[in-house]
Amino acid sequence: VQLVESGGGLVQPGGSLRLSCAASGFTFTSYRMSWYRQTPGKERELVATINSGGFNINYGDSVKGRFTISRSNAKNMVYLQMNSLNPEDTGVYYCKASRALGDYWGQGTQVTVSS
Repeated sequence: VQLVESGGGLVQPGGSLRLSCAASGFTFTSYRMSWYRQTPGKERELVATINSGGFNINYGDSVKGRFTISRSNAKNMVYLQMNSLNPEDTGVYYCKASRALGDYWGQGTQVTVSS
């Protein structure tokens, strides 16, 4: 099982980034996919989540209206489009695959929002 995040980096406040997560080794279409982020001294928080069919989506309050999660079941990919970034969005972003029997996590990708 592999979840590989990419697309992180350094961006100025107000800028945009698109994160990608490539999934392999499991039945992608059976899993809810989510993005979490973690900053030093804080617990890992849910950023966005999308169900297996792509029609049930939820966001953390701090990113509503700025971030968009999507998935391609044909490509085994999940994406996070992040707009209007601010320094509070800085952190390590993790991709998670979940269902009742268990979860898988990626290694994370660093996002830094700074001028």
